[in-house]
Amino acid sequence: MSRKGSDFAGLSVAIVTPFKNGEVDYARLKEQVDFQIASGTACLVPVGTTGESPTLSHEEHERVISAVVQAARGRVKVMPGTGSNSTAEALRLTKWAAKEGADASLMVAPYYNKPTQEGFYQHFKAVAEQVGIPICVYNIPGRTGRNIEPETIARMAELPNITMVKEATGSLDQASQILATTDLTVLSGDDSLTLPILSVGGEGVISVVGNVVPKDMIALVNAFFAKKTGEACQLHYKLFHLCRDMLGLSTNPIPIKAAMKMLGRDTGDLRLPMTPLEPAQEAKLRQTLTAYGLL
Repeated sequence: MSRKGSDFAGLSVAIVTPFKNGEVDYARLKEQVDFQIASGTACLVPVGTTGESPTLSHEEHERVISAVVQAARGRVKVMPGTGSNSTAEALRLTKWAAKEGADASLMVAPYYNKPTQEGFYQHFKAVAEQVGIPICVYNIPGRTGRNIEPETIARMAELPNITMVKEATGSLDQASQILATTDLTVLSGDDSLTLPILSVGGEGVISVVGNVVPKDMIALVNAFFAKKTGEACQLHYKLFHLCRDMLGLSTNPIPIKAAMKMLGRDTGDLRLPMTPLEPAQEAKLRQTLTAYGLL
């Protein structure tokens, strides 16, 4: 089956937002863009969960979108996070992304207010009908408080520019049902489930661990599509331990920012209410990075 969002197959990386003295560090942000492009990443995803979007002001959110689009222009795709639990705000951010030249938009399910399935559908429909760029539905009930059911996503798939799903429910059954009943492209929203998602018809991943090992994530995806299943499995198990032991230390993006600092790519502080790793957690992270061969 030809799927609507197949041009976003492969590795997308949810990049961090660097801070310095409490402000967004745009020089370091450009360094993140250049690092990912040099590594072969297919698409950059700024101002998502990893980019600490909940703590950015509206003006900062827009400016980060603009900065990443400008830095990446003509070199790699950009799919900024533009979701909100307010439909009006999601529409404003998505319009901004489209105006600035983004290639697509990642829209998280409305969080906290826990809409009905009809509410989910009407929220995405309202944005999709007023903005022309492709939209990726980001379904992560562990963060938002409610699942977008596969039947609702099937309704959304009838809207021309809803083309992808970032699948972060942890359920292969849900991913399989979406793939079986729609022409949407499914991208894994959990690094450790990338290979399982690919095995049922997914086409890529929007990755956190790709901030530090993008080439290994690309190698996994490429091995799978080259039908080198043994090699893909080996990479899956190698990456699995890194994903589990690093990302399991604390809430994203706390551990990934700590890892980047240890690897000489410091992106500055976290913004409250996110707080740094405790010393014991830092020691475990250093052990994990050493075991992987990064330190």
